Amino acid sequence: MSRPLHRGVSGIRISANSNDFWDSQVKDKTEKEDLDRHRSPDQSYLSLRFPFRLLFPDSSPLKHGVTENGFASDPFSVGTPRSRHKLTMLFLKLSLIVIVILALTGSFWWTISISTSSRGHIFHGYRRLQEQLVSDLWDIGELSLGPSRLKEIEFCPEESENYIPCFNVSENLALGYSDGNEYDRLCGHGSRQRCLVLPPVNYKIPLRWPTGGDVIWVANVKITGQEVFSSGSLTKRMMMLEEEQISFRSALLMFDGVEDYSHQIAEMIGLRNESNFIQAGVRTILDIGCGYGSFGAHLFSKQLLTMCIANYESSGSQVQLTLERGLPAMIGSFNSKQLPYPSLSFDMLHCARCGIDWDQKDGIYLIEVDRVLKPGGYFVWTSPLTNVQSFLRNKGKQKRWNFVRDFAESLCWELMSQQDETVVWKKTIKKSCYNSRKPGFGPSICSKGQDVESPYYRPLQNCIGGMHSRRWLPIEERATWPSRSNLNKNELALYGLHTEELNEDNTNCKTAVRNYWSLLSPLIFSDHPKRPGDEDPSPPYNMLRNVLDMNARYGGFNAALLEAGKSVWVMNVVPTSGPNYLPLILDRGYVGVLHDWCEAFPTYPRTYDMVHAEGLLSLETSQNRRCTMLDLFTEIDRLLRPEGWVIIHDTAPLIESARVLTTRLKWDARVVETESNSEERLLICQKPFFKRQAS
Repeated sequence: MSRPLHRGVSGIRISANSNDFWDSQVKDKTEKEDLDRHRSPDQSYLSLRFPFRLLFPDSSPLKHGVTENGFASDPFSVGTPRSRHKLTMLFLKLSLIVIVILALTGSFWWTISISTSSRGHIFHGYRRLQEQLVSDLWDIGELSLGPSRLKEIEFCPEESENYIPCFNVSENLALGYSDGNEYDRLCGHGSRQRCLVLPPVNYKIPLRWPTGGDVIWVANVKITGQEVFSSGSLTKRMMMLEEEQISFRSALLMFDGVEDYSHQIAEMIGLRNESNFIQAGVRTILDIGCGYGSFGAHLFSKQLLTMCIANYESSGSQVQLTLERGLPAMIGSFNSKQLPYPSLSFDMLHCARCGIDWDQKDGIYLIEVDRVLKPGGYFVWTSPLTNVQSFLRNKGKQKRWNFVRDFAESLCWELMSQQDETVVWKKTIKKSCYNSRKPGFGPSICSKGQDVESPYYRPLQNCIGGMHSRRWLPIEERATWPSRSNLNKNELALYGLHTEELNEDNTNCKTAVRNYWSLLSPLIFSDHPKRPGDEDPSPPYNMLRNVLDMNARYGGFNAALLEAGKSVWVMNVVPTSGPNYLPLILDRGYVGVLHDWCEAFPTYPRTYDMVHAEGLLSLETSQNRRCTMLDLFTEIDRLLRPEGWVIIHDTAPLIESARVLTTRLKWDARVVETESNSEERLLICQKPFFKRQAS
């Protein structure tokens, strides 16, 4: 169990006998000066008041003697008792020098011959000094920018309440981007914010699970009632506007909507209903242009994890509303860049009127779908373009459909079924299919240099990726959920891991979750009086709907939360500055993404209930950073909901540096010592709810 650190002012410890020691030094000095005044010059050579004076003789003429005519006598002349005495003293001096040299040499050889364990302690201490130095330099860098940097960070203007850095349409247009590329992510130096984003005027804390998934506050999202009813899309028809809330209809009224639709997809695959998706190997789904997340919300109850991804929208956002419901979502675009997911990531890709013209740019968007789809995975497309009846009335639609159908065949996809406006393809599980195609039929296979397993916003490739991955394994041959999260020895070998490493990580994360939950009491920062013997109430199991794990490693924190029965999903982020285990995380049945934390995360403000970071500060300080700790923390503040939590686990020096910044961010913070490692600390913070005043 962790315990809070006691705060106090550290000072210099002074010995109780320091005054006695100083008095004795003065007394000895006085006595020695009196003795020297009564000694003859010859006797001064025999004085050993300071042993090292033998090595550094005074330059006084008395050392060599002075003749009656005032000339100094030759100190190296022999024959006289004085000269023999001087030679003896010189010999003693030289002997002492030799002894000192031998002692230093012996000490040197002893130092380099110490045991391995002792050497480890020295290196460990050196590493701590390095970390402290980096932390100090970080603080010095912040302080050097002027006294104004020590003040609390100011609030952003009102127009920033829904602002997302790196998505600036007007700036992209000025740079010459067009044809939809103006909505692409572009992180420049001017995109970084150094202010705290305030919520809208009438913002309210979201409702807890499971109610919060079906009912949201209108004021919390950038959407109006008119926009809710202006579209005839499936998800918007299922929304009801009731005064200050948007509520999604009950399961009974949804039967003719999402439930019926997902049931239809299951039948097209050959399953009885959507509850059998897991038995067919489907656990993770990428929902492209997801509307407002109703498809994923329905499947969430079936233990299916659906990641919504959609373009940036300057007015109203399906991503923002989906996140407000507490469902997985992030901003992403197929326009010109590859998605920040590894190859062979998802069991199913879904597009229901997602607004992407799959027949454009010579099918390059379909190639990207193929890259992130696991072998044996499914691509579900619902569009008026696929309706056979419309072909009779519109030859242009028939031409576009024919292109998509033929291109899917060239990708070795099997057309499983077509009903009304929905088509389902299945990706091949056999690599030999690509070599058996007719020459020139379909895109070529990427070379090893082109086939980057985990791209980070690289330009779209016009070749088939994922073919060189050792993770090529059909979804039917993988363990079904939840057994999939516990990979066996052979599977772990694909990622260069041993079973012991994953087990140790899982054990540490389980302990951490137990400790965190005991600390996350609503009364943790209050001085509310309690009755004697009473304890703080434990937080409810559903107090969190989503967690951003900023340095996910193997996904152990995600696994520990689920095993503890917490009703929560985790966005597992793998920093581009560290080891990349994102393929492992996705293969375990979780969702995640690559990200550079010197850039803004592709999501709206007020997205997550909790932000967790273990070892992230140590990882970032070991790199040549383009940003500061303050930049990182202001981004965390942007991502965090009011009254949300931050848990940072790192070395003591870095935690102390971070603790200073929390004051500037206006967070309530507490440093907690960990019993497992005295050199590490926890920083537990809560973001206050600051309301913007109506103008």
